[in-house]
Amino acid sequence: MNPVTPLPQPPSREGRVQVLEVLGNAIVGGMESWVLRLVQRLPHERFAFTAICPFESPLADQLRGAGVEVEIAPMGEDLPWATLQATCALVRERHIELLHAHLPQAHLLAGLAGVLTHTPVLTTIHARQMTTLDLEVHRATRSHVSTVARQSYFHALGLGVEPALLSCEPNGVDTATFRPRERAAGEPLRAALGLAPDVPLIGFVGRLSPEKAPQVFVRAALMLKTQMPEARAVFVGEGPMLADLTAMVERYGLQQHVHFAGVRQDMPALYGELDVLVSCSYTEAMPLVLLEAMACGVPAVATGVGGVPDIVEHGRTGWLAAPDNFDEIGRLCAQLLADASLRRRMGERARERAVQRLDLTPSLARVGALLERLARPQAPQRVGGGTEGRPLGISVGGR
Repeated sequence: MNPVTPLPQPPSREGRVQVLEVLGNAIVGGMESWVLRLVQRLPHERFAFTAICPFESPLADQLRGAGVEVEIAPMGEDLPWATLQATCALVRERHIELLHAHLPQAHLLAGLAGVLTHTPVLTTIHARQMTTLDLEVHRATRSHVSTVARQSYFHALGLGVEPALLSCEPNGVDTATFRPRERAAGEPLRAALGLAPDVPLIGFVGRLSPEKAPQVFVRAALMLKTQMPEARAVFVGEGPMLADLTAMVERYGLQQHVHFAGVRQDMPALYGELDVLVSCSYTEAMPLVLLEAMACGVPAVATGVGGVPDIVEHGRTGWLAAPDNFDEIGRLCAQLLADASLRRRMGERARERAVQRLDLTPSLARVGALLERLARPQAPQRVGGGTEGRPLGISVGGR
C-alpha cells in the first residue's frame, strides 16, 4: 500500500496577527470581493483571519476555502444582544488583536465589542461617504476609519474625524489576473447570448440596485439603438431591480437589444467580450468593476461621481458623463463602438494606467501595514509598510 500524502496544514495561528473581519453583508458585491481578496492575498505567515457574517452564503464558503474560520451571527437594524455576546466571547477565545468592520451595522457590532474587550477597531468605508451611524460609532468608540477613495477621506475629515484616526488605502486590481485577451469565436458570454464576436457589445457589470442606476443603462441602450441598431447591451449581475428592468426592456421593445446574463464567475475572461463598460452609478467610492475592466484593456463610459474621476481619465482611458444623462452615455458608447482605433487606444491607456497606478500589490501592502500597526502599535514597523496615515501622498489619479 502506498503511503498517503498528508494534506498541507495551515500555519499555526500562534505568532500571527489575529484579525476578526466583521461583515455587515454577505452577498456578491464590491465590499465582499474586497474582503475575500484581502484574506486570500495577505501573507498567511503574518495574519490569521476569523470572520463573522450575518448569514450563510457562497461568500461564507469562499472565505472558508481561503482558510478563514467563519461564524454566523445576525446583524439586524436592532443589533441582537446574543450577537454582541457571541462576538465578545469570540474575541477572547481566539485572542483577537483587531476587529475590522465593513458596513455600518458591522461597525456598530465591532465598536461595542471592541470597547467591552479592550480591543482596537478598524472600519473600512467602502462607500463614497460615511453614514451617520459610522460617524456616531467612531465618535463613541474612537475606532480607526480607513477609506478606499480620496473623496471619502476628505468627507470624513470634513465631518470631524481626527486625522490620527483616519487613513486612505485606495482599492487596487490584480493586473496579472485581469489582463487583455484576444477575442475568439464561441466566447462563453456571447455564445450564451447568441452573439457573434464582431457584434458591438456594451456591458453593465454590478448589482442591479438603485444606487447603481441600472435603469439609466436601459435608456442609454435605447439611445444607442437609434444610432447603431446592430449594437447590443448586456447586464451582468443580479439584484432587487431585475423585475423592474425586465419590464422596462419590454416596454421599450428592447428584448433583442438588451440581455440579462445573471451572475458570472468567469469575470477576467468576460471583460474581454465587452467593447465598452458602462458605469452609470449615482454614487461610488472606487469601484472594482472599473478597475478590472481597465486592467483588461476595456474603455469605460462612467458617471463622474465619487472616486470615479480618479480612475477614468476623461478622453484618454474612457469618458465621464453626468449622472442620469442617458442621452450622453448612449452617444459616447456609440462613438466608441463606431471607432475601433479609438477603442484600442483608450483600452491600451486604460491597461497602462491600471498597471502603473492601480495595481493590487501596493494596495494590499498598505492595508496589511495598517492592520499590523493598529493591532500591535508597540511592535517595530516593517520596512516599506505602506502609507497609511498619509493619504495626501497617495496619487490615485496621477494629478
